Amino acid sequence: MSEHIPTPVTAGAPDAAAPETTGGLDFIRTRILADRAAGRFDSRVHTRFPPEPNGYLHLGHAKSICLNYGLAKEFDGKFNLRFDDTNPVKEDTEYVDSIREDVRWLGGDWQDREFYASDYFERLYQYAEQLIQMGKAYVDDLSAEEIRRYRGTLTEPGRESPWRNRSVEENLDLFRRMRAGEFPDGAHVLRAKIDMASPNLVMRDPTLYRIRHAAHHRTGNTWCIYPMYDYTHCLSDSMEGITHSLCTLEFVNNRELYDWVLNALGVYHPQQIEFARLNLTYTVLSKRKLIQLVKEGHVSGWDDPRMPTLSGLRRRGVPPEALRQFCARIGLARADSTVDYAMLEFCIRERLNACAKRVMAVLDPIKVVIENYPEGQVEELDMPFHPEDPAYGSRKTPFARELYIERDDFRLEPPKKYHRLSPGAEVRLRYAYLLTCREAVLNDDGSVRELRCVYDPQSRGGQSPDGRKVKGTIHWVAADSAVPAEVRLYSQLFATEHPDEAPEGKTFLDNLNPQSLQVTQGLLEPAAAALQDGEAVQFERLGYFCKDKDSTNARPVFNRTATLRDTWAKLERKG
Repeated sequence: MSEHIPTPVTAGAPDAAAPETTGGLDFIRTRILADRAAGRFDSRVHTRFPPEPNGYLHLGHAKSICLNYGLAKEFDGKFNLRFDDTNPVKEDTEYVDSIREDVRWLGGDWQDREFYASDYFERLYQYAEQLIQMGKAYVDDLSAEEIRRYRGTLTEPGRESPWRNRSVEENLDLFRRMRAGEFPDGAHVLRAKIDMASPNLVMRDPTLYRIRHAAHHRTGNTWCIYPMYDYTHCLSDSMEGITHSLCTLEFVNNRELYDWVLNALGVYHPQQIEFARLNLTYTVLSKRKLIQLVKEGHVSGWDDPRMPTLSGLRRRGVPPEALRQFCARIGLARADSTVDYAMLEFCIRERLNACAKRVMAVLDPIKVVIENYPEGQVEELDMPFHPEDPAYGSRKTPFARELYIERDDFRLEPPKKYHRLSPGAEVRLRYAYLLTCREAVLNDDGSVRELRCVYDPQSRGGQSPDGRKVKGTIHWVAADSAVPAEVRLYSQLFATEHPDEAPEGKTFLDNLNPQSLQVTQGLLEPAAAALQDGEAVQFERLGYFCKDKDSTNARPVFNRTATLRDTWAKLERKG
């Protein structure tokens, strides 16, 4: 229950007239500042994040978490985590546990304020009886389909149920018998008695309770009637002393019902405020579609690194700081819009560039033999984990006569502006020596099998003693010490910018990207294999990666989080 017993507050005027921004502030902060200045809600700020535990959280939820927790922290207020668990058929403790983990990972701290709508079931029931006694609710025998037909349309008023004018006594008797389990599912519902001619279809006698003989993940079989979301949500906010109930735009028409329930009962009244939900290119955020992707096996599970779920993003190696920065940058609006996925990638790269260790890996190897390097000799080169931050420390990396470099770092016939390795060309081996290619050994099909090279023994560290300039620097791993690894190259799950826009006869599934996962076998320097599961790292010149939970001591597994910009690849694509 609420830690604060608030005084009743009358619903404010509709928000439609409130400005988008004032003095650089978004419209929600503007509203909060106005409420505090007027002494509304005793100048408190108390927010909540109220997920239904029927699935895993995704990027859209991240925006809500960052907003609600961020406001509470900014205004020295309180933040609740509340599970709106009113549908026992779809809810599970698995989802409760995952939601807790995701909110914590993103930085949300609800302290001891973890609540469940199911905690309030008895009180919600008593409120429903109160509405019946006030003549503001009635038990209806119409089926769900009949209720839909009676509701009318946007241009036609609804029709009153033949059961609408039952007496208070009859309604109370039927409602109590519903609770006692006397009736089967669908036999009756409890509806609010409002206005069947309302221009807002939500207000045409909405359902408050339905019969559902199903075990609940917390209350077991104690209840066989369950309150509807719109009825439960506003009263839960009220009981917890929430001040600003923030929700997405699809609930704008539901605000009138939110206000009606609270006003009818004369209880403490928070203010509902709507904001635009997150829409992202190359992504679907519909819970129904995400469930379909999982159940039909298009992805490996809820935490598949291609999924926009928080667990999937975490497994991919996306840092929570990047998501918080992303949510801050896209801001708040009153109208729906679509954010370019590139904005999310920018935030990910920006954060990982600052905090990810650097190591070397080769994903498509060509063998290099340094002919003038002593056979059997192995050097340990000291390399920093981060070139701009000594606090990350360093590692020892073996260097020997035989190495592997990236196949893409060699051309038999180099084009203009190509500064990597080619016959007769000299490059810098990262943190090691200057290397010149003497000969390329070819396979029968003309592909390169091996490069015969020489190095400058005086150039340790990559600097030439005579000051000659070498433009190209490439990464490498020593052949004898290289650790084999599985590397999963993830890209966007969908091939089209707007996956929901499918031609007639097609669905969003037809827009799946068949190249969203490519698995390769790479070679890593020893320090890369020693990273912890979940640790983010930059494979130099290749991209940002994360060590996956599927890793074993014998064979590490890495997921690509994001690519690096590759200037030469861009030039090549342009021709």
